[in-house]
Amino acid sequence: MFISYHEVLPLITETSIMEHLEELLEILAINRKQVMLAKLRKSCSCTPQKLKIFLMDFLPVLRWLPKYKCKEYIWGDVMSGLVIGIILVPQAIAYSLLAGLKPIYSLYTSFFANIIYFLMGTSRHVSVGIFSLISLMVGQSNTTHLAVLIQVGTTLTSFKAHLFRLFFVSPQVLMGIFRLGFISMYLSEAVLDGFATGASLTILTAQVKYLIGIKIPRSQGHGMLVITWINILRNISQANICDVITSAICILVLVTAKELGDRYKHKLKFPLPTELVVIVVATLVSHYGKLNEVYASSVSGAIPTGFIPPKVPPFNLMLRVAVDALPLAIVSFVFTVSLSEMCAKKYAYSIKANQEMFAVGFCNIIPSFFHSFATSAALAKTLVKTSTGCQTQVSGVISAMVVLLVLLFLAPLFYSLQKCVLACIIIVSLRGALRKFRDVPSRYHMNKVDTFVWIVTMFASALISTEIGLLVGIVFSLLCVIVRTQRPRTALLGQIQDTNFYEDDLEYENLSSVPKVKIFRFEAPLYYANKDYFLKSLYRLTNLDPNLEVARRKKYEKKEKQHLKKGDHTTANGLGIGETTLQLVTKQTDFQALVVDCSSILFLDTTGVNTLKEILKDYKVLNISVLLACCNPSVIDSLKRGGYFGKDFGNMQEMLFYSIHNAVQFAKDQKLPNYDSP
Repeated sequence: MFISYHEVLPLITETSIMEHLEELLEILAINRKQVMLAKLRKSCSCTPQKLKIFLMDFLPVLRWLPKYKCKEYIWGDVMSGLVIGIILVPQAIAYSLLAGLKPIYSLYTSFFANIIYFLMGTSRHVSVGIFSLISLMVGQSNTTHLAVLIQVGTTLTSFKAHLFRLFFVSPQVLMGIFRLGFISMYLSEAVLDGFATGASLTILTAQVKYLIGIKIPRSQGHGMLVITWINILRNISQANICDVITSAICILVLVTAKELGDRYKHKLKFPLPTELVVIVVATLVSHYGKLNEVYASSVSGAIPTGFIPPKVPPFNLMLRVAVDALPLAIVSFVFTVSLSEMCAKKYAYSIKANQEMFAVGFCNIIPSFFHSFATSAALAKTLVKTSTGCQTQVSGVISAMVVLLVLLFLAPLFYSLQKCVLACIIIVSLRGALRKFRDVPSRYHMNKVDTFVWIVTMFASALISTEIGLLVGIVFSLLCVIVRTQRPRTALLGQIQDTNFYEDDLEYENLSSVPKVKIFRFEAPLYYANKDYFLKSLYRLTNLDPNLEVARRKKYEKKEKQHLKKGDHTTANGLGIGETTLQLVTKQTDFQALVVDCSSILFLDTTGVNTLKEILKDYKVLNISVLLACCNPSVIDSLKRGGYFGKDFGNMQEMLFYSIHNAVQFAKDQKLPNYDSP
């Protein structure tokens, strides 16, 4: 049966509407609750498929290992793993000096890190384990917390072995859980380079006492570099001649071998194991020459074989090392992700930044019970990996086996190895970072701001501390970005002869000015922080402040009225009042259209939209049209939402142009719109 609208209308009352509305809201609330519960059950449910996906994401080795092409990959992985293992052993022993630990701890760290990264890492070529910068940061904090250890009754050796592990991995794992891999993008190349160079100066300074064989207290706190050099100069007379001669010979051999290796690397299938050769020869000379007994040369001492029983880290000290552990976690992650992305780009595969957080984090969890210290990717060994035919993470397992061989059988053979030899290996490995000083002129020529970021970060890292240096570099870099958007480049554009393109005179010569048109470019987003700079630059370059011009005109109009009241129709120069006003207006407003090139304006906030509305209104009083050109969709949307085009969008075609040339042609034709003020 058909019921008409007029028959139903009397039945609809306010009460019935409210009742039906309440029922509808209840139904919607119930439905919403059911949907949320369904989503929650679905996300919390554990199906075989979900479990499989979780395991493969958590252990990427389950994805790629079944697809391993043995005949194609095995030779490169084995050779790369052996070379890295041979290089890793002397470096592990050497970097123990930086961390203030016994050599056995560096070997433990290298072994566990390679095994765990094989299971969890997403990069095929990154070499993880000990890294000079991380070792230095660990060593600095060891010294800082020595007094605390004495008070709480914990032995220094035990604390050193466990120092940062649990708190260090906690930030990394949490960063992975909360998908904070994007943080790495805020560390610019200039910050990382400056940080690495400043830290390299600190590392070099820390090794000088071993080079010349003097005993000075390990400096702690801020200004370690300066304090250490003061102590070195005060005790230079106590230098051990045997250590000085050994250091000079080792550095000469290592540097010569490195330079020859760099020059002829295209002819070498794999890099020369110079460090291993130097260590073997130096150990034999020290042992049979009895350099420790006769000349009091400092040696590595006993390195035990096998594995020390696992031990639970001191949880009561975690809060005490929190401040030092956080920058360690960030630096470790950034270097690992940066190297992973570099290798992935070069060899055309992808990595997962968040999974790298998990991988590096778990490279520190299990070993924390086995007397290891902080782990990170290492640049030098990663480059060696890529140059020796590495194909997959299997090479890391081979390297771990080499380290295991040393741990189980060969470690005692390094008893007589002089510490000055290890210091030489560390210093020569810093060549790459220290060479950054040679790049300062070219860096300055390329980008002055980045150069200042590098210098500030480098000096802060070297003269204050590595942790503070990293923080200073990040803050200074972000401030530079803010300043560059607050005071960006601005220019008036001219037409490139015989073309439809417009640029400023810094890029092109012999530009043609456009009659009666000013073209203004602002190379930054327009927002609350740079609104004043935008207006000042616009008024300065166009030589016209509309507010001052309006005030000036009102002043002359007032004078005209005063002359009219007195019956004087001429001014002091003998011209009619109307003629004077006309001359003044013509002199000041030498253009009838302002074109704003918005191609570099990435976005507008509310202040930015209001600023454009303000100049639109102010210039309209002077009969000057404001035309916007090259706006991106985001800017156009902001203008629409902000009411820039008035009550409707009918004026858009006369206010908005897709190119500067279209706007200029429109202005030349004098098609100036009579649009309503927004």
